[in-house]
Amino acid sequence: MLAGKGGPGLWRDGGRPVDADQGRERTLEGCLRMSWSVVDDSERAQWTLTPFERVGPLQFGMSLEAVATAMEAEGFVGKKVQMSRSGALVGRTCFHPKGEPSHVHAVTAYTRQSGALAAVAVDALQGPQVTIDGMRLIGQVPSQLEDRFFEYTKAHGLEFRISVGGEPMSEELGLMVRAQRARDILLTRVFFTGNFDDWAFTVHDSVPGPEWDTR
Repeated sequence: MLAGKGGPGLWRDGGRPVDADQGRERTLEGCLRMSWSVVDDSERAQWTLTPFERVGPLQFGMSLEAVATAMEAEGFVGKKVQMSRSGALVGRTCFHPKGEPSHVHAVTAYTRQSGALAAVAVDALQGPQVTIDGMRLIGQVPSQLEDRFFEYTKAHGLEFRISVGGEPMSEELGLMVRAQRARDILLTRVFFTGNFDDWAFTVHDSVPGPEWDTR
């Protein structure tokens, strides 16, 4: 609200006049804090990965309606976001925690023309923690997870691969580990895919265009 006696350029803050520039700085500070806020691991939903079958409550092949129901039970609200067709993927629905702004995309569900869930991306900052055999995948230091991921694939007789963009991935686990900015640091965001044999050659090929825009 404009201050009555303060004149142009002054705003009220708790009854005290505040310069408009200072008010804009506080607004910017609040936006930055919200955009770069990282949820503590103890406060994240805890999911497990079953490769090519499910990520937490999200089973590959389930309908978008079933995805929304499962996510609501986990405390997330979804919003369809427009995307251009990317290979077999035509739909993108972004889920944010209830009570948080809709631009906070904790989980992104990608669907095919049939509406079936084909891939899931979990946000580094706000997403659930996803584990496989106890190994945490989300919100980790990229280099440290890469080392652990390499040892995991080696121990299980799986092939460890690096994409053309430098992202660790596994064709046999159906996932790619990506680095996502959290202000001055990078944390891990993971893209998970269901069976892609009929629409992509590799996990890297299955990553849709909008996913690469998240850095």
